[in-house]
Amino acid sequence: MATPSHLPVAIIGAGPVGLAAAAHLLAQGQDPVILEQGAEVGAGIRSWGHVRLFSPWQYVVDEAAAVLLTEQGWTRPTDDGHPTGHDFLDQYHVPLAAVPAIASRLRLGSRVIGVTRSGFDKMKSFGREDAPFRVDLERADGTTDSLLARAVVDASGTILSPNPIGASGRPVPGEAAAAGHIAYGVPDILGAARERYAGRRVLVIGSGHSAFNALLDLARLGNEASATTVTWAVRRPAARFAGLFGGGAADGLAERGALGSRTRDLVENGSVQLVAGFRATRVTQGTEGLTIAGDDTVIGPVDEVIVATGFRPDLSLLSELRVALDPVVESPVALAPLIDPNVHSCGSVPPHGAEELRHPEPDLYIAGMKSYGRAPTFLMLTGYEQVRSIACAIAGDWAAAREVRLVLPETGVCSTSLVDAPGASCCGATIEDVAAATGMSSCCGGGPAREADTSASSSCCGGATTSPQVIQLTPRRRFPATIGD
Repeated sequence: MATPSHLPVAIIGAGPVGLAAAAHLLAQGQDPVILEQGAEVGAGIRSWGHVRLFSPWQYVVDEAAAVLLTEQGWTRPTDDGHPTGHDFLDQYHVPLAAVPAIASRLRLGSRVIGVTRSGFDKMKSFGREDAPFRVDLERADGTTDSLLARAVVDASGTILSPNPIGASGRPVPGEAAAAGHIAYGVPDILGAARERYAGRRVLVIGSGHSAFNALLDLARLGNEASATTVTWAVRRPAARFAGLFGGGAADGLAERGALGSRTRDLVENGSVQLVAGFRATRVTQGTEGLTIAGDDTVIGPVDEVIVATGFRPDLSLLSELRVALDPVVESPVALAPLIDPNVHSCGSVPPHGAEELRHPEPDLYIAGMKSYGRAPTFLMLTGYEQVRSIACAIAGDWAAAREVRLVLPETGVCSTSLVDAPGASCCGATIEDVAAATGMSSCCGGGPAREADTSASSSCCGGATTSPQVIQLTPRRRFPATIGD
């Protein structure tokens, strides 16, 4: 390529993977410029800074970044400690951003609004690869500017693009109108948002670790505000509950396994009412609160809803570039089959790097959480290895770029379509085992296991009904004092 080699490599986003990309590019003798729309680094992490990472320090410190930090007299945290998001920022991320080699290349308050080839729209081909990238920016004061770059690494993440309540991928009717009572992600239930949730009827929607954290925080809040009621709705039917709570003691990350085990305890002891097979179709505001309707179930009224259904990438800023994305996962085409959550868990993702992250647009890479598209199986360690490989590729060392080294901790949970088979589980438990362990029947709802009504007028997670089943929230007993300790 004839793209001027003196131009910088533009990194979009000053999160953990973005700063790690800068560290690896510096190690390769490249000149990065880091573009961050926030007024400070790690703005996305600050939104969930109260959450404790289930990965220990061992898996969240990038080695190239550690070299730069150590040169500045940094003391590395103990490998087996588990930081909160705020700990991560204070003890690692913010100090990394202050390293002179990073700080001098960091542009805060610079929101990337688009990337193209200078002088070439998506349709033009002749001479395209010789043209530098043009990165268009909007500053905090609303003024715009642009810069030229020889390569682009988009590590902007997905935290600003949460998935909606609706299982169909679109917001449901009434969702936008009820925005004042709906939070996405993991709100600071025990801190800044305490008054919002204390003594309220709260519905949590989602089945991942974000949902687990929200449920556990609500349980702790309920120890002090006993009027708090918690309902948890998941989309998967009871017949697919195997693996719902993670791998437990078999998880290579002990804290991740413990999250699921503690959440399972909430269901077992009745502190949380679990509604299975729930796919929201409408949100309605009334004098008594919000009701959330599903295909055959209505939950409510509730006061607040926490939506922890994951995130998706915002690909609009790359719309003038030639990207090759899987139509389902929305990740790079070669990466998609390696991370498909229908097949893989976090710990079973094969090693991958620049080769799998390439696009038809040379020297364009999407890295970090955004590279996984809609797949929720990303670990920070994966992103660090991605940008190590990408930095080698940009520097022209494809041998090192292809020599990908990545060993991830096992989840203790396998993912396979076999879990859909009646009475079967990929990890060895039957539906009956799950029902017995959780004190539930296979019908939609919490409480003691009971014999399902098989009449034509009843429903068991999707069967025929003559009218919707209403899940009415009622006061429950005080949360056990040990929850969340």
